[in-house]
Amino acid sequence: MLLTGKRILITGVLTPASLPFAVARQAQTDGAEVVLTSFGRAKRLTERSAARLSRPVEVLDLDVTRDEDFASLAGTLRERGWQVDGVVHGVAFAPEDALGGRFLTTPWDSVATALRVSAYSLKQLAVSLEPLMPAQGGSIVTLDFDATRAWPTYDWMGVSKAALESVVRYLAQYLGGRGIRVNAVSAGPLYTLAAKGIAGFSQFPEVFANQAPLGWDARDPEPVGKAVVALLSDYFPATTGELIHVDGGYHAVGASAKGGEAAG
Repeated sequence: MLLTGKRILITGVLTPASLPFAVARQAQTDGAEVVLTSFGRAKRLTERSAARLSRPVEVLDLDVTRDEDFASLAGTLRERGWQVDGVVHGVAFAPEDALGGRFLTTPWDSVATALRVSAYSLKQLAVSLEPLMPAQGGSIVTLDFDATRAWPTYDWMGVSKAALESVVRYLAQYLGGRGIRVNAVSAGPLYTLAAKGIAGFSQFPEVFANQAPLGWDARDPEPVGKAVVALLSDYFPATTGELIHVDGGYHAVGASAKGGEAAG
């Protein structure tokens, strides 16, 4: 099993349909001890979801909009003598007025919230947990949605994902000397609770299913979970600062139908 003997901390688990939950489930299947984070009212949802995993997991407090929570999380792990071998950053949020075609009218406060939660929090998580990672290094993986193009109605979340991808590259640069790898997994559109809040999202899965060379099942997060586990494992020792697509190959082709009819 790829993660035997490793402890993996995962943020962003809300419901069993969430991508971080798929990662947690696969990580356990591959032998890892998993620790989750959540906060406030959402913590009860996370705990209910955690109960559906194959083995019991602890849910620690972390609100990524509170600087002190990062220090508190690291302190709790340190007090328990827990080494952190891998970290999964799965949190993202944009206020309603930062999505749905409101790009030109979104106020700065909403933009700042989207950037802080969805991108800056990766840096904070990495810095706070780096001292708890093994001397030989470790792996940090964030969940992404390819920001190389503008998606209808995705608006400031798209900008936040672009920032997230840049944060990955800079963290890879600054943490490489510690042997810590930092990568992103860009998933195709999946039916998650977060996706339901994006106007027009329902059109994305159909487009991916029709155009991705391998096809795309928006109800199956398992391929994403497996990709993240592979990056958390020791099988990518020289890969960092990378964006790995798990989207059926959609990102690699132009407008085309499956079967090889490429756009002219």
